Amino acid sequence: MAVEGLRRIDSTKIEIPRGYKPGMRTNGIIYVDRTLEKDLDIRSVEQVANVATLPGIVGPSMAMPDIHAGYGFAIGGVAAFDLKQGIISPGGVGYDINCGVRLVRSGLRKDKAIPKMRDIVEALYNRIPAGVGSKGTLRLNAQDQKRVLLKGAGWAVEQGFGSQEDLEHTESGGCMVGADPEIISRKAYDRGRAQQGTLGSGNHFTEVQFVEEIFDEKAASSLGLFKGDITVMIHTGSRGFGHQVCTDFLDVMQKAAHKYNIQLPDRELACAPFNSPEARDYIAAMKAAANYAWANRQCITHWVIESFLKVFNTDPKALGMGLVYDVAHNIAKVEEHDINGRKTKVIVHRKGSTRAFPPGHPEVPDAYKHIGQPVIIPGDMGRASYVLLGTEKGMKEALGSTCHGAGRVMSRHQAIKRARGRSIRREMEDMGVTVRYTGRSTLAEEMPEAYKNVTDVVDIVHNAGLSKKVARLKPLGVIKG
Repeated sequence: MAVEGLRRIDSTKIEIPRGYKPGMRTNGIIYVDRTLEKDLDIRSVEQVANVATLPGIVGPSMAMPDIHAGYGFAIGGVAAFDLKQGIISPGGVGYDINCGVRLVRSGLRKDKAIPKMRDIVEALYNRIPAGVGSKGTLRLNAQDQKRVLLKGAGWAVEQGFGSQEDLEHTESGGCMVGADPEIISRKAYDRGRAQQGTLGSGNHFTEVQFVEEIFDEKAASSLGLFKGDITVMIHTGSRGFGHQVCTDFLDVMQKAAHKYNIQLPDRELACAPFNSPEARDYIAAMKAAANYAWANRQCITHWVIESFLKVFNTDPKALGMGLVYDVAHNIAKVEEHDINGRKTKVIVHRKGSTRAFPPGHPEVPDAYKHIGQPVIIPGDMGRASYVLLGTEKGMKEALGSTCHGAGRVMSRHQAIKRARGRSIRREMEDMGVTVRYTGRSTLAEEMPEAYKNVTDVVDIVHNAGLSKKVARLKPLGVIKG
């Protein structure tokens, strides 16, 4: 729908003027072309404007082209706040803290995998617990749980789930320093105890793909991606543990906003000053949940590789499987950015958006310093996913951020209603995609037409210069919760 009061800046972005609503301290920017502008809804636009009213915001309140309404911040939202006058808000991180995605490459060719696709999908489904409230094979005692929260993916590697190289190819090395297990609630511990190493439900998945098209041969080669090779993408987060951490702190932040006299246009933007005790506690708990998520994806990666080895009855070297990269989608981080010509530390909220740092940045792994940080963008389960790279322009213009997926155009309820009387599984098989799922309504909720076309979304960030396309991946088999 068209939203009144917005101004188109160029072919890839529109502006929400500072006077769009009372209290805005800065303008809003939404990266969207004329094709996807029709999918903008008033609520998500209002959410971008609302974020612009928060104390200490630095630069514009932004949203990526996969924007849709979320809790507090729009999904696809990006915003930075000054460390002295600014705030931190759980609504700018999300319930599924460090929901993220990782990509595993292989030397297995498409023609060798397709005849065994049903076996591959079955092996993955049997090895990786999926579904609402799913429980894993790992049983963590109290000390194990604390070590997970402190070490993240490093804990999983210590247990034999992967290698040091995996950590080098994971954002932040798979661990945020400064987590505090002692401030985590008993309920969060209880919810997380049996969910380490599980996929969950909703839009989370494990997907077998092949490299369908290469846009940058040199960069793709550096990433170990070659046309016709099989890849595996894993999308999940901190499960019930992270959800509970967010829930626990929303009440804390509501009280903090009142205590520090922060005027909120929406109670879902509950927040606290960055230097307050409430903010320090939330950040330490958020880091713990982020580490839980990185450990979760690391364990699942190990079982993905095990499943392939079992199906093909071979050794790891023969399959050539290894981690390309792992990125977080729902997180807040202290980063240094060029603000008004000065290098300044700010707290960057990315809610359903991906970090996309340029070549040479100190946080880009050594193996990718010359090309920039890999950006992994999953689409819906029927069309495609993309690999991109961070750019210098994206660093300057959008705090080193880009989109995180396709973005919904239907609510889950709408999708279920639209799917009534249809067999989505059969439709997927007609598209050449083998699907295995747990939840009765999962396929309806996640059917391709419930999402924007990821190609349209990726073209916007590519054309805007926020990140550049390297490869397109086509799905062959999907595991859903």
